[in-house]
Amino acid sequence: MKRLLVVGCGMTAHRLVEELRARDGAARWRILVLGEEPYGAYNRIALTDRLRGVPAEELTLGAPDGGGLEIRTSTRVAGIDRPAHEVVTAEGRRLPYDALVLATGAVPARPPVPGAELRGCHVYRTLDDVHAIREAAQAASGERAVVVGGGLLGLETAEALHRHLGIRPHVVEAAPHLMPAQLDPEAAGLLAISLSRRGIRLHEGTALRSLDPGPAGEVTGVTLADETRITTRLVVFTAGTRPRDDLAAAAGLPRGERGGYLVDDDCRTPDPDIWAIGDCAAIHGRRTGTVAPGYHMAATVAARLAGAPASPPPLSPAEPSTVLKLPGVDVASMGNPHAQTEDAVELTYTRPGPATRYAKLILDPEARTLRAAILLGHPTAHSRLHALVGEELPAPAEQLLT
Repeated sequence: MKRLLVVGCGMTAHRLVEELRARDGAARWRILVLGEEPYGAYNRIALTDRLRGVPAEELTLGAPDGGGLEIRTSTRVAGIDRPAHEVVTAEGRRLPYDALVLATGAVPARPPVPGAELRGCHVYRTLDDVHAIREAAQAASGERAVVVGGGLLGLETAEALHRHLGIRPHVVEAAPHLMPAQLDPEAAGLLAISLSRRGIRLHEGTALRSLDPGPAGEVTGVTLADETRITTRLVVFTAGTRPRDDLAAAAGLPRGERGGYLVDDDCRTPDPDIWAIGDCAAIHGRRTGTVAPGYHMAATVAARLAGAPASPPPLSPAEPSTVLKLPGVDVASMGNPHAQTEDAVELTYTRPGPATRYAKLILDPEARTLRAAILLGHPTAHSRLHALVGEELPAPAEQLLT
């Protein structure tokens, strides 16, 4: 029996084990999964539900059924001994492998500004991060908090703090408008109006300049580039991550230009026995930050380990797809609405009023296929249009939006 060692116990690692179990009918692989956190795999996408008060147990993914699998939590891998085909843990224990899959994910970025490490400043990536933010918010109920980052995670965090923990949130976004990767200015402006009505203060187009310290090393406020100062003792950073690829240098594994273990289309590094999947991988130097590509990588590696001659089907052109999960606010983006496509046709629909609706559909001019879409106030159209990205529209766009 061969030994598969997986470093990382997140969602893509969990999917890898499931996919390999489904393909490895002869049970040729004995699997050991090592995770740094004290928990098994959980749904990281649902962390905001935990911030809202959902029990942590409801996020648990659970171990796949069957024998031949061991999961060790609270275990950090400190190095890879490639000639010996072993990993070395922080405690100095050596664990052998025949195949090694790196699924180490990413770590949240703190802005490079003075005071980012002050007490009261939190990153948002793990269950423990969310537990710490909840505890701090409960102690500061009724006060202000500053969320740095006006993307998907930042807006969901601000809503949870406001609606469920009694915090008055301010959101700081350096880009000119909210969710700059997914929305155009018009959709973002309509979203900003809706959020402001809910009691979320927005500071768009201005960067964070500094975090102001108190006498005991605690944060007391933030100062923005436009000289605005917001008094607070709770700051949450939700703007960006970087790949967790710290095992690469000592092991002699190449990294992409923007980080991540450099892999080919099969997610294999230049070492034929080492693979990388998820946020820590850079396929030909390109990184992805959503779960769907990570799951596709997991399926690809599982197929190779099981000896399958063909790769899984390619990713849908609708990826990346984003849905903002706020009660009463329906915002979705699919495909790449910012991609520069020569002669692309843009269809825009706006219905102002109390129940504002906005939609932009980007079509290929020749085949009339849907390339991307932005939706606001169209809760039932998302799944329909998501399935049509890369396909010719079967009906007039107006009918598909109803």
